[in-house]
Amino acid sequence: STKMDQDDPRWLGAWWIGFLACFFAIWLLIIPFSCFPRHLPGTAKIQAEKISETHDDGGQVLVQTNNIGQSFKDFPMALLILLRNPVLMSLIIASSSEALVATGFATFLPKFIENQFGKSSSFSATLAGLVLIPGAALGQVISGVLVSKRKMDCKGIIKFMISTCSVALILNTVFLFAKCGNEPFAGVSETYNGTGTLYNLTAPCNANCRCLRSIYYPVCGSDEVQYFSPCFAGCASYLFNNMKKTYHNCSCVGKPKRGNGSEDSLYEAVPGKCPTQCKFLPLFLTFFFFAVVFTFMSTTPTTVAILRCVPDKQRSFALGVQLVFLRLLGTIPGPILFGVAIDDSCTLWDINECETKGVCWVYDNEKMAYLLMGISAACKIITIIFVVMAVYFYKPPPLTKALPRKTSAKISVLHS
Repeated sequence: STKMDQDDPRWLGAWWIGFLACFFAIWLLIIPFSCFPRHLPGTAKIQAEKISETHDDGGQVLVQTNNIGQSFKDFPMALLILLRNPVLMSLIIASSSEALVATGFATFLPKFIENQFGKSSSFSATLAGLVLIPGAALGQVISGVLVSKRKMDCKGIIKFMISTCSVALILNTVFLFAKCGNEPFAGVSETYNGTGTLYNLTAPCNANCRCLRSIYYPVCGSDEVQYFSPCFAGCASYLFNNMKKTYHNCSCVGKPKRGNGSEDSLYEAVPGKCPTQCKFLPLFLTFFFFAVVFTFMSTTPTTVAILRCVPDKQRSFALGVQLVFLRLLGTIPGPILFGVAIDDSCTLWDINECETKGVCWVYDNEKMAYLLMGISAACKIITIIFVVMAVYFYKPPPLTKALPRKTSAKISVLHS
């Protein structure tokens, strides 16, 4: 049995339900997908009239003359052709850099909101989902419509990616002006009314309480200072009033900073963190939403550009190579890198009875904001550099190769 309730910071809800629901939803999608034919009606006509935009580095000719892709023995040669395509590799590295940022924020944006703006874990996760999921979906839909309606060629698509990534980089500066400082925390940023020292939870007012640092149960004193637990606040008793717990006779709690306060409210504390005075949450969510939109506006164009810059027979293989690089350079190291940055901003770690360091309880909000912005900005700059390289390296096929297949065949007959 345990005395923990949902207000306890150590409380974990049924986090697995979402994964279970997604598991069944994905399996249900297999049924309609399995009903599609191998080739949709009209595919042959579209393929015959399609204009080739394959990067002219000799790969197309090599694939056609050697008929690469018919057996597994062609795998090394097929892979080498793709790896030697500078446009493809530049786009893959750029998309991997974007994936690193996307997965990092998808994992740790709730923690950032929780600590910066003083919200609960569940509410922070809900806000993060409301920003990330609609923003990502809207960005991909908008970019797909623009590419289709404006009939962009391969080079135009890549230039479009440069503009979206540049706007996302500018919006990334939201971390500079929509951040919040830390609320006063006794033993971390406050010194127990001058009687203690920084980074030491023990002070003369609670020295005889034998408090355990392994039991983190934050309380907010009437002096608007947060304490690690009622014990570290020096509280001697508590009362329930309308199902609300209030701690009394707290020797470490000072006088209220705003006004004199009543005698009954002196030396009191209530469970939970002190409410933040920061009002930047709506501004942050607005700017970050548009940053997500412009970030994912490059996702669909990247896929289209990758499919167009490689030979037709290597399209699916190119997407497979991209997926491998996305995992190795983006989705796997992304949460790790963001986690290291967030841990680096920790100012108060959980230490159990065996002096073993556990989770972080208090973070330096400004340092966290600067670190996350630095990682995101660095990845955006890397993305822009490699997309610019893709534009520079891209060499469209000659006019005869770029014509539709039917027209190209007629021209070759006339010349013969």
